[in-house]
Amino acid sequence: MTRALLKRGKRWLYLAHRWLGIVTCLLFVTWFVSGLVMMYVGFPSLTEAERRGSLPRLAWDEVAVTPGEALEAAGQTRFPRDLRLAMLDGEPVYRIVGWDGGQATVSATRRRLITGIDKGQTLAIARHDRRATRPQLFGEIDRDQWSVTARYDPLRPFHLIALGDPEDTRLYVSARTGEVALDTTGRERFWNWFGAIPHWVYLTPLRAQAALWRDVVLWVSGIAIAGAVSGLWVGLLRVRLRRPYAAGSVSPYRGWAALHHVGGLVGGLTLLTFVASGWLSMNPNRWFGARAPSQAMLERFAGVTEARWGQDLAALRAAACPDAVEARFGWIGGESRAILACRDGSTSAWATPTITGLVKAAGRLLPDAAIREAALLTEEDAYWYSHHQPRRLPVLRVKFADADATWFHLDPETGEVLNRADRSSRTYRWLFNAAHSFDFRLLVKNRPAWDAVLWLLCAAGLIISVSGVVIGWRRLGLTRVRRSGAR
Repeated sequence: MTRALLKRGKRWLYLAHRWLGIVTCLLFVTWFVSGLVMMYVGFPSLTEAERRGSLPRLAWDEVAVTPGEALEAAGQTRFPRDLRLAMLDGEPVYRIVGWDGGQATVSATRRRLITGIDKGQTLAIARHDRRATRPQLFGEIDRDQWSVTARYDPLRPFHLIALGDPEDTRLYVSARTGEVALDTTGRERFWNWFGAIPHWVYLTPLRAQAALWRDVVLWVSGIAIAGAVSGLWVGLLRVRLRRPYAAGSVSPYRGWAALHHVGGLVGGLTLLTFVASGWLSMNPNRWFGARAPSQAMLERFAGVTEARWGQDLAALRAAACPDAVEARFGWIGGESRAILACRDGSTSAWATPTITGLVKAAGRLLPDAAIREAALLTEEDAYWYSHHQPRRLPVLRVKFADADATWFHLDPETGEVLNRADRSSRTYRWLFNAAHSFDFRLLVKNRPAWDAVLWLLCAAGLIISVSGVVIGWRRLGLTRVRRSGAR
């Protein structure tokens, strides 16, 4: 009885893997190839350097409106998530991002709420970009492949402008606020069709529906995990090391099937690791906590919730660099502060607290928990490191003795809270980042070694996947032939 059940179970296992493989192997080929492309070309985004490069120098002489007056004009009753002074072509403006994600732009010269910009203004804005040579307006768009995610919703629609530079750069300028929200280059647009778009299943009609897209990715990758697990199981059941098959082979198969079997034994765990970590990246069942501080945390850290800022702009101007392009206003522990961005990429802070004062203000983030440790990091470690994006150093790490063992990283120069990391997000770092990107410090610091490891692992996965596609194609072909003969 037991033997019969085991025999039947094996048969169902073999059948399950066969058909799961036919369904998923082409997906695996797509994921491995697109993953290799993504190592070198990321999804289009506007970097901080690119954003600053499109900002004119601040015209301080024309600023006649205070930050508090701008907040009042925008209808803000609380100090917002973000408040900045920058230029809209030749006019200084306040850019305001509320806690609900809504955005507003207020003229700093006339206390006027700006609700839209015309085509002429758009081209003038684009001409300030360092890369602009012959700006040309393509038209107005609401959503496309590169601006599909919900974070751009408060800025839609966009004026799309080609800068006419050798990189074929296109700017997305918000028709509501005049803010440059995104740029793409010809290289990014071309390679992402072979990279992030197939890898993330980033088809515009699907990705525009965030909840549906998330469910599709979870289910597709979940089915792929089942295919990988069943393949490993079948591979182990069919291998013979002590009593080889005919001609001394460890596999009973020949040709493509043998390559698939042996390749699965060698690289099957790698394939399973990649797909399982990709599935975890979607945070199934919300297992992993938020990585950004909540509104309540940031407001406690600021110590002020009223829609005001408590200093004289003349003093700020006196402390600013000569080529300042932006001023960002905020509070730390009840004291007003500002972060000044210069056109050369440098950043300076005005009225930033000392390290002692910053640690004291950080204690407000979690007032019911004691600070266990506060340390100034001067070099990267396993949880604060650069990979595809630079990390600021030095950085202040504050550890709390709460139930979630929460850490916060703060910029000691500007006083910004850079991120939040509890026990679950640090676990995510190992289950996703390490398992999916192999971003171990020894590897990422020696980029050729990291590339070689990833190419080797992806090659192992491609051997399994491509051989599986060939086997599945032949299986389906044989099935059609048999059915035709039966008729």
